[in-house]
Amino acid sequence: MTQSELKQTAAIKAADAVHNDMTIGLGTGSTVYYLVEELGRRVQEDKLQIDCASTSKRTFEQAQQLGIRMHPLSEMQTLDLTIDGADEIDAHFQGIKGGGAALTYEKIVALNSKHNLWIVDQTKLVSQLGAFPLPLEVNPFGCQQLIDRLTQEGLHPKLRYTQQKKLVKTDMNNYIVDLHLEQIKHPHLLADWLDHQSGIIEHGLFLDLVNEVVVGQASGPKVIAEIR
Repeated sequence: MTQSELKQTAAIKAADAVHNDMTIGLGTGSTVYYLVEELGRRVQEDKLQIDCASTSKRTFEQAQQLGIRMHPLSEMQTLDLTIDGADEIDAHFQGIKGGGAALTYEKIVALNSKHNLWIVDQTKLVSQLGAFPLPLEVNPFGCQQLIDRLTQEGLHPKLRYTQQKKLVKTDMNNYIVDLHLEQIKHPHLLADWLDHQSGIIEHGLFLDLVNEVVVGQASGPKVIAEIR
């Protein structure tokens, strides 16, 4: 199976967790794309009734076009379930997210959800975080000074650019800086340090957040539960 097919099988399996009258947070990324397509099919064919918030404009627009009822997060008192992707998940269910430059909205939605489910293909499971560059959403004001400070700390920061050599900007019009760390031995310590650096809006360490993971594998999707 191709990586895209693995993502699709995981997304369709995760959609089984969605039932009528639930409030759902929809994540962002290539795997979530397949989830939204499946939920849209169920809305149209099975008359599934759900109300959703999203972590990005592109997910919001995709879902709305498929007939899924979408709302701003501020209009949702609570979310029963948020389904999102991840860029890396270690053996302790800690994750890195933000490859799609939506990490701040993703974290806000996750923290306002009763249950969080991540959908990934098998390549996203790692023994230790860090091979995937750790994304930071940063304020453009003072960005170079922040990059200099991160460089002095040995964190190997790089501004993210598009293939057209333009700066990547988030839905909030901020920049993305990726930390090329190779390995993160103490993710909680790093997260705490990043939380205290002025200019960093949010970092992509998603720690102690996920309850369940659906992994796309060649033998079929596998559900891994870590109830918190």
